[in-house]
Amino acid sequence: MNPVARIVLIVVYSILGLAATGRATVQIIESFSEAPLAYTLSAISAALYVLIAVALWRGWETVALVGSSLELFGVLVVGTLGVVDSTLWPDETVWTGYGSGYGWVPVLLPLAALYFLVKGRQRRAAANR
Repeated sequence: MNPVARIVLIVVYSILGLAATGRATVQIIESFSEAPLAYTLSAISAALYVLIAVALWRGWETVALVGSSLELFGVLVVGTLGVVDSTLWPDETVWTGYGSGYGWVPVLLPLAALYFLVKGRQRRAAANR
């Protein structure tokens, strides 16, 4: 993986992980009973962001690849369900509206991570031929 891309991804995932952790913590402490599924999804997304940041930092590319894939899947499912039935999420999650509350970073970030992770694997495979 490109070292600059790796550092940028680590920084962005770390920031997003902290933001999502803070949001989920406040939501769960203050009003969990109002939207338990939405707040649980926020907590899951926060844990996933932290896991991906750590995986990228430690060089665990397979973990980062699987985590980014799960993140993209979650953003697309939660975002699409919100479009199909706007009453499904009584309050926003990190992934609601495809991450619009976070400037669409939650949908763009896994795409970037997957691009650089796959590209790095392809380069290594080509070099080993």
